[in-house]
Amino acid sequence: MEGAGAAGQLRQEGNRLFQAGDYAAALAAYTRALELCAGPPERAVLHRNRAACHLKLEDYANAEADASKAIEADGHDVKALFRRSQALQKLGRLDQAVYDLRRCVSLEPRNKAFQEALHDLGSSMQEKMKLMSCTDSKVEQMFQILLDPKETDTDKKQKAAQNLIVLAREEAGAEKIFQSDGVRLLLRMLDTGREDAMLAALRTLAGLCSGHRSRTMAILAELGAPRVSAMLGVEHEQVSLAACNLLQVMFDALKEGLQRDFRGKEEALVLDPSKELKLLIGHLLEMLNREGTSAHGRDNTLNLLIKVVPRKSLRDPNNSLTLWVIDQGLKKILEVGGTVCQAPGSLPATENSRMSAAVLLSKLYGDLKCDAERENFHRLCEDYVRSWFEGHGLAGKLRAIQTVSCLLQGPSEAGNQVLELEGIMESVLALCASVREVDQLVAVEALIHAADKAKRASFITANGVTLLKNIYKCSGRDSIRIRALVGLCKLGSAGGTDFSMKQFAEGSTLKLAKQCRKWLCNEAIDAGTRRWAVEGLAYLTFDADVKEEFVEDKAAVQAMFQLAKSEDRSVLFAVASTLVNCTNSYDHEEPDPQMLELAKYAKQHVPEQHPKDEPGCVRQRVRKLLAAGVVSALTCMVKSENPALTNSCRELISRVFLAVVEEAADRGSVVAQGGGKALIPLSLEGTEVGQAKAAQALAKITITSNPDMAFPGERIYEVVRPLVSLLHVHRTGLENFEGLMALTNLAGISERLRQKILKEKAVPMIEGYMFEEHELLRLAATECMCNMAMSTETAHWLEILQALLLSPNVELQHRGAVIVLNMMVADREIAAKLMESEMLEILSVLAKEERNKPRVAQAAKECLAQAVAWGLIKPNVNGE
Repeated sequence: MEGAGAAGQLRQEGNRLFQAGDYAAALAAYTRALELCAGPPERAVLHRNRAACHLKLEDYANAEADASKAIEADGHDVKALFRRSQALQKLGRLDQAVYDLRRCVSLEPRNKAFQEALHDLGSSMQEKMKLMSCTDSKVEQMFQILLDPKETDTDKKQKAAQNLIVLAREEAGAEKIFQSDGVRLLLRMLDTGREDAMLAALRTLAGLCSGHRSRTMAILAELGAPRVSAMLGVEHEQVSLAACNLLQVMFDALKEGLQRDFRGKEEALVLDPSKELKLLIGHLLEMLNREGTSAHGRDNTLNLLIKVVPRKSLRDPNNSLTLWVIDQGLKKILEVGGTVCQAPGSLPATENSRMSAAVLLSKLYGDLKCDAERENFHRLCEDYVRSWFEGHGLAGKLRAIQTVSCLLQGPSEAGNQVLELEGIMESVLALCASVREVDQLVAVEALIHAADKAKRASFITANGVTLLKNIYKCSGRDSIRIRALVGLCKLGSAGGTDFSMKQFAEGSTLKLAKQCRKWLCNEAIDAGTRRWAVEGLAYLTFDADVKEEFVEDKAAVQAMFQLAKSEDRSVLFAVASTLVNCTNSYDHEEPDPQMLELAKYAKQHVPEQHPKDEPGCVRQRVRKLLAAGVVSALTCMVKSENPALTNSCRELISRVFLAVVEEAADRGSVVAQGGGKALIPLSLEGTEVGQAKAAQALAKITITSNPDMAFPGERIYEVVRPLVSLLHVHRTGLENFEGLMALTNLAGISERLRQKILKEKAVPMIEGYMFEEHELLRLAATECMCNMAMSTETAHWLEILQALLLSPNVELQHRGAVIVLNMMVADREIAAKLMESEMLEILSVLAKEERNKPRVAQAAKECLAQAVAWGLIKPNVNGE
């Protein structure tokens, strides 16, 4: 009985939360109640209630599943039947939705809501049938044009291909293509070997698979996993990308199948997607070291594995796919990471391949849950490196060292451990002095990557500086000298921005930076080598003198921006780091004056700021970067789909964006160059700090620009969530204030935006800031609430305010009275709406409670006085 009582209480709590609009919390309460509830009738009601929550949360598959469970217990449950019909309609299964609605109408023939829903659904089905009938001949005609070898009209073929792709993106069209033997015809298009036909076929197949598990399984069975994977490795880059996109869509459809129960007609064909998932991933792993795979195909394979293998959230307890990939494919990934491009017999690779391998290794390592799993990863890496280091001569040692470099760039803990293997570090130092360029390149890069990660960093610093100086002075090859210079830059930047902690003699840092800029501007040097000049500047620009000279050199700045836009995406982090240093957009706290005095008294080191890092100098540098085209470069960097755009890199870009929108006069230019559009994805994905910086930059733009112009079309609605995130209590006061001001602007534009703000649950937070001690926060929150009160759901606000004023808790009553006062002072129209409701009567009663509730009475009197001032009510005979 105790369990039943607790379940009943939880159900009531769920009802209350649902009525309040907190659907996620209501769902959690109903779920807990289900765990305690044993009786079938009670469980059916809870499943029905959960279905209602899922509908509100737009999770239609789970809504259908819960409603089905309620119907299993009681086939005459009209509420469950109606909710299942709503879910089925959203899932596109209109015939099943109609069947449920007909049952509802038969059970309650006088229910107008059921009758109207059935009528509307019937109309939708008629439109669908009409569309299907008119597409019959179109589909057949398009395939005839595309497969006819005698058809020579290129424009006609292109139009047919485009129409087929567009048709496949619509559910009705996709189903028609599928039912019209479309998959077999698409395979014939792939068999033609013509690039245009292959692209059209792959893009159409992606449309057929998108969001549809059973079609994906059928297509995969027809096409075959080996063939789908092999298309990634073709020489034609666009075909490889299209195959990559198709596989991504297939993975999404299959992984969705793992997370849901299999119900209804559509899921009946999908028995166990995990087998197909592993089969596909197994073929992708084989692609990594297969002869004949193109360099960009190998990159696309790595990128795909990065996206589909690790868990999306660490809250998901199942990392079995990652463990399986490590067991089956870690050595294949290491083989790509250890490729020495100039060596005979090496795998074809691009300038991005090793970085992609490093990112994949880092993602896999980060997905491990316990020490035993990490130890296994370390052991496999050590075994692989040792197998090449011992018994394969100089070529094997080079490959082993290159693999260590890749690990240090990715899961550095694993790289650090492998670096400790006997003979590795000694071989690195020995090969630095080799006469062969390839040996020096591999060894110097390994030394650079090991400099700040290895346990023996002090050993590297002591021995490496002299060695690198000799290489820099004596080598006749720019490719070697530039890498040696970067090593020196890295070892010499230990003091960071602390002006008093110089590692090199006065002037040495500026000389190194000058040489970096010279190499950066030399277009005769290949882009892969010039990238290392940016790596050097990423360390040297901790020095304020270097920053000043760099931004003055417009040619060097623009050369760096051109590299940022190039195909070599491994330069992104270095470019972003350099820009963060130049704009001083890293975190820095003002030291406590008392602590400074104590430190000086105790003769402890006190960090010093360079005079050229004062705010005025920083602003000048930002203006010069804006003039050189920094926004265009940042926007291009954000568009990159390459693994090099890591979350850390995204955070650095967000910091720079925040710095360049600091001045209101610059924001229009930033928006015009695509900065507003680029900030939206940065604010929704990445590190918590990075998302906050991007959201604050969006807020600054929204405050001073016309939001409709800054974020045209649907983009304006994407801005709401980042702005609401600035209202959370762990954000700074400035972030709270700017978030409120930006939301105020949006709330004044349209009802749809106000509804979006409501949906993001911003109102309780806005209300909370109306009681902040800081006056500016109070004013911003009140202004925002006034704009929100223009919503068509004004009755909702009135109910909340009236509930506060009628609360038995005096503190809540006072809070409600202050909110009403602020709203009345801010806007006459709002005040009029309040006075037209029961609010006038409530305030009149509260104004007489001077003895029992003096603060509440005073606030109520001020509200009435404001109403008199607006001319909304007349004072009584006594002038009160």
